Amino acid sequence: MTVSCNGRWQAAPYSYAEAHELARELALSETVATVLVRRGLGDPAAARAFLDATETHDPFALAGMRDAVDLVLSHVSRRSRIVVHGDYDVDGVSSTALLVSALRDLGADVSTRLPSRSEDGYGLSRRTVEELHARGAALLVTTDCGIGAVEEVALARSLGMDVVVTDHHRPGERLPDCPIVHPVVGGYPCVDLCATGVAYKLAQALFTSAGRDPSALERELDIVALATVADLVPLHGENRTLVRAGLRALHGAQRPGLRELIRVAGVDPQSVTEQTLGFALAPRINAAGRLYRADAGLELMLTGDTGRAREIARELDAVNAERQSVETGILLAAEEQLASAPERLADPVQVLAGEGWHPGVVGIVASRLVERHHRPFVLIGLDGAGRGRGSARSIAPYDLHAGLASAAEHLERFGGHRMAAGLELSEQNLAAFHAALLAHARAALRPEDLVPVERVDAIVPGGAVCLELAEQLQAMRPFGMGNPAVRLLLPGARLAELRPMGEGKHARFTITSAGVRARAVAFGVGSTLTETVGNGGHQPPRHDVTARLEVNEWAGSVEPRLVVNAVHPLAARDGEEPGACADCSCRARGEDWWDAVFAELETPPGLPAVPRVELPRTVVDRRGDGVLGTLSELLSTGEPLLIACADISRRRALFANELAAERFGRPPVECVSARCARDSVTELGPFGATVCAVEHAALAYDPTLPTRFRHVFVLDPPPFAHIEALLTEGPGGATAGFLHLGWGLAELDFSRKVLEHELSLRGSLSTLYRALAAAAGGTLAGDALEAALTGPGPHPRTPAHAARCLRVLGELGLVAVERSSATVSCTIISEERVELERSRAFCSYARTCEEGIRFLNELTPPAAPLTAAPMAPASREQQAA
Repeated sequence: MTVSCNGRWQAAPYSYAEAHELARELALSETVATVLVRRGLGDPAAARAFLDATETHDPFALAGMRDAVDLVLSHVSRRSRIVVHGDYDVDGVSSTALLVSALRDLGADVSTRLPSRSEDGYGLSRRTVEELHARGAALLVTTDCGIGAVEEVALARSLGMDVVVTDHHRPGERLPDCPIVHPVVGGYPCVDLCATGVAYKLAQALFTSAGRDPSALERELDIVALATVADLVPLHGENRTLVRAGLRALHGAQRPGLRELIRVAGVDPQSVTEQTLGFALAPRINAAGRLYRADAGLELMLTGDTGRAREIARELDAVNAERQSVETGILLAAEEQLASAPERLADPVQVLAGEGWHPGVVGIVASRLVERHHRPFVLIGLDGAGRGRGSARSIAPYDLHAGLASAAEHLERFGGHRMAAGLELSEQNLAAFHAALLAHARAALRPEDLVPVERVDAIVPGGAVCLELAEQLQAMRPFGMGNPAVRLLLPGARLAELRPMGEGKHARFTITSAGVRARAVAFGVGSTLTETVGNGGHQPPRHDVTARLEVNEWAGSVEPRLVVNAVHPLAARDGEEPGACADCSCRARGEDWWDAVFAELETPPGLPAVPRVELPRTVVDRRGDGVLGTLSELLSTGEPLLIACADISRRRALFANELAAERFGRPPVECVSARCARDSVTELGPFGATVCAVEHAALAYDPTLPTRFRHVFVLDPPPFAHIEALLTEGPGGATAGFLHLGWGLAELDFSRKVLEHELSLRGSLSTLYRALAAAAGGTLAGDALEAALTGPGPHPRTPAHAARCLRVLGELGLVAVERSSATVSCTIISEERVELERSRAFCSYARTCEEGIRFLNELTPPAAPLTAAPMAPASREQQAA
């Protein structure tokens, strides 16, 4: 988790109509449907297939499979010596174990060869080929390597060995001259299989061709799931099917080795998730290959002896602890280098080197540094003899492989891809390499590329934080590469009741959003939230909080829980007077304002007829959910949005801060107020990607205004049926648009107060008459009259309100109003005390106010939000993450 002060979040625009229809079609919450649409799964069939995770394909759909199967089975039938050559990471070890197990079931004479990271390096080498030939190998099967070993395969064949290459890495222009089982080369429907997934498909094809039941191989799905998650391949298509099935197999923990490793990691076998695979099991298996040899991990997967499995699991746990210690030491040394020259952090790429830094661990440390500082890092371990081996990790905007290629003249060898790479160089070339890479990065990266951007899947109000949503989000698992955990944003939330946990490493607290208090946890934050959270008498500031919502089982209960990722400060704009119409001509001087006053005087008091609605909108009832979350999500769609409210002046601070359209990558909100002299409506142009806020009373400027917008969000309920009817009219065409009822109890009360202020005139009449009486000759004119009519303070009266006051005083014979070409004046013509009810206009306004209050009172009250369930303590696995 990061307490983000410099980073920002971003939510991609999407089609709200598509999400709305998907929610209806699949009986999903609108939040889950929004996540699916944002991730390109708006088609109901595609979304259903993704959620079901049952996609699988015939192994013989992979071109090259038949030749490989025939060759392997011919050696099995002859009892030839077969060697499976893997790799030293989890995927290489798992794929080796799977093929060995399957071949032994078929009666093959099979052995293994795993390379050493320090002695052999990656992949198949000439020395290994010669070694295997000397051992009498007749068939060499590679897994998780070999697609680039053109010369090595040619050597093996020249020595009389047959070769089958199974791999998933990017193929080069030349391919080995042998049967190849590779999802990309073979045109397989799921091109993103990891090496163990490829081995599983080969084993299925071998069993089918040998007359064996391929369903017997389902016992291997546990290590297929482990390798798929650990190797960071996209969790789409068949990969989702394999991981979900593998997790079910792991809950039974039938394989002694993984059962004991799960126990050593302190995880309940029944609660194993993809996080367990990626953060608890995979690091322990990888540690052996990083620091020593990977053979222990292979034996762990193949042994059927529980006692031996327990010994190996403990050994791997100890090696992993050693790896963590080595990693911590390198990380501290790297941070010290940065701290000693803080100006270096302004550089867009960092190159750090240290003597004795283990080459098997520097890649992990580079990843940690990228997470902390959000720029590419290259870490190089120097051996003390003038040579260096390193690993590099990047950020999305920077092509790391291209950067290394630009500095290739200073390197002895390098390889990798856009996000990760490895390299070797002479220590004397280190400075020149650093300079060349830095020059490339300065040309390729912009300052904004170095600001972390957090991708948000959906924006939700506090009321959405519930068990039902958490359970629906579970259907999107397994999460991982290509399908990250769903990240929700609670906008304008407040944090309180901070308490440390996990010996001060983690924190728990409450989050309040839309009147709902939810329990939350944040891991690895230490005391960094102290200034952010309110714990005493002061009101904590608002923040945008991003978190994942999970189902937590604790003490026999099942509860929703927020796991916070980042807290983004939400600061008010400098110089913005809270609640004021800072950029609006509310106090207009001139003919336009008076035109609006006299237009109202010419309009008879009372309510207009309700217009007929020809294009009704789809009504979405979000009342009581919380305005900030609901309206923020609509802003994030990027679609035209009209926000209807009772009083722009009193809502302007909300639109300028918590709901500032710029936060969503949109132009500032256009405001149409009944107080304004300007005719803003005509400036909005045709139906487009506009965000506009309009007062209910200002719809008289142009009753067709709502038809220009795809969405109408009713922030405050309208007090009359004719306004409600205007808001219901859609934009026409194929889609009538959506009417979102977003108000809650507070907004309902706000509409009542605004209505009473506009139509209950007794106080305003008294104030205006006293101002006239205090004036010389009982006359006010020009600016002085306008000031008396609009009133003091940041929320001036509307022209309509001023006109009502003049109409009533005129009907009672108390004042006379004159308008000339130069000015407007108002003069007291009678000081007689009269009852206001003698004015028909005053009584009409009072009746209209009563009708509006009655209309508002008859509206269905929004559902009261629920308080989230109490928070359970973090599991041991989460605390250790």
